[in-house]
Amino acid sequence: MSIVVVGSVVLDSIKTPHGEVTDVLGGSASFFSIAASLFTDVRLVGVVGGDFPHSDMDFLRGKRIDLTGLEVVPEGKTFRWKGEYSQNMNHRTSLCTELNVFAEFSPKLPEIYKSSPVAFLGNIDPELQLNVLDQVLSPRFTACDTMNFWISGKKDLLQQVLRRVNLFFINDSEAIELTDEPNVFKACQKLLEWGPTTVVIKRGEYGSFVMRQDMVYLLPAYPLEWVQDPTGAGDTYAAGFLGYLDRVGKVDNDSLRRAAIFGTIVASFTCEGFGLDSIGHTTRAQIQSRAKEFVNMLKVPGGLSGLRL
Repeated sequence: MSIVVVGSVVLDSIKTPHGEVTDVLGGSASFFSIAASLFTDVRLVGVVGGDFPHSDMDFLRGKRIDLTGLEVVPEGKTFRWKGEYSQNMNHRTSLCTELNVFAEFSPKLPEIYKSSPVAFLGNIDPELQLNVLDQVLSPRFTACDTMNFWISGKKDLLQQVLRRVNLFFINDSEAIELTDEPNVFKACQKLLEWGPTTVVIKRGEYGSFVMRQDMVYLLPAYPLEWVQDPTGAGDTYAAGFLGYLDRVGKVDNDSLRRAAIFGTIVASFTCEGFGLDSIGHTTRAQIQSRAKEFVNMLKVPGGLSGLRL
């Protein structure tokens, strides 16, 4: 099994109440690839400049991520982003965005990538997402993410993407903005009418929920005593979610519930370090151990019989 991911590869400079880092590896494709590699084989499609650090390239290769689809523009500069988080980590301010080579990015899937059973489209321009969907050959499962920039600027194209994917990741405020509905549950219902069979709402420290026509599954976040940097948590949530589905090879309601648990656990590790410092050194055994602990937290004593009044 394998997943092809198309997205950004970025050098991030991040400041949080707990410190700051400069030019660390980030971007939706990087975060997703590192986290998904804990579950399955990953094929990355993106672009970097000639200034992209050799150490970061080696780090990605060390996770057995296929970089055949990572274009290097020797004379160009890599996408850079600088941001700062508020004291409670719930708000982030973008201080500087330099698209550089990413501004002209046009995804080109190597032939071997086109037959990947699962495709994930990071929060890139919907026009590029449609381009990728035209290149993949009958994938078993497709998923995409987005952001408010594309919602406000290219809503029509984004709706075209939604008609062609199976699963849509989006956060709660963006879902309301995209659908013009008064609350997130009505927003999900409308999103399901637009095309995807499954919608996953990311709610940060408040958890997530998965909705289909016949299922609603709500899940809290894993409780963390220490959050150093939440950058990339949404991308790694998607990676854990899709990585698990690819690993088990099926997409039913029970598998989606378990996928949400693994997405939650992977995202929790991401938040414990700057950039990829934590999730980049997390093991399958650690993921499994924390998932078991999390499931025990969710158990209702006595099951349904214990809820009788």
